[in-house]
Amino acid sequence: MTKFICETKNLSKKYKDFYALKNVNLTIPKGEIYGLVGENGAGKTTLIRLLTGLNFKSEGEIILFGHKDNLQHERSKIGCTIEMPALYKDMTASQNLEVQRIQRGIPNKKCITDTLELIGLSNAGKKRVANFSLGMKQRLGIAQALLNDPKLIILDEPTAGLDPKERVRFRELIARLGKENIVLLSTHIVSDVEHIADQILMMRNGQLIYSGTKEGVGTDLEKFYLDQFQ
Repeated sequence: MTKFICETKNLSKKYKDFYALKNVNLTIPKGEIYGLVGENGAGKTTLIRLLTGLNFKSEGEIILFGHKDNLQHERSKIGCTIEMPALYKDMTASQNLEVQRIQRGIPNKKCITDTLELIGLSNAGKKRVANFSLGMKQRLGIAQALLNDPKLIILDEPTAGLDPKERVRFRELIARLGKENIVLLSTHIVSDVEHIADQILMMRNGQLIYSGTKEGVGTDLEKFYLDQFQ
């Protein structure tokens, strides 16, 4: 059995003469939280869209759970939320998750109540999403990603737009998820990664410029990050 959950080899995405992602070589083994850091436009979301099958690669390879063939099947083991979650505002939290459960062919209805409890929305299951705060909507988006009990959880900018108090709550939630799952957290907010990630993946101009531990960048992650733009 492979020790890597996800691998890429010279993965690239090209639009005419522009590389949104270029020659990214990535290995993610089991059991840790990975912080994917980069400014807006660095290639983070492009990488995630290629891994999850929402876009097609131009060059290179993607290997998921040790397999590079039949990636559609392997992607069923991934739970993902990209940018703002797509929610039905006139439905309740439980109804939104029920739609997802049916669409994805998940047989056990109990996953809805279990997931709402896990993310701290058990008391809001019957509340219309239109009346949710931004933080509650982000939590429900994560709940959608968790419904299928994924082996890899990918969260793209889950704290974007949240106030400092909500961001702390999200960091606590992601830290809990990381105890039993592999989490890839994409963000341009360096402090979020600094608080909860075990490993750092840093991108700039579509390229991976650092992959390693927080200790490998020294004591000040934000300074190391900013130094890459000098």
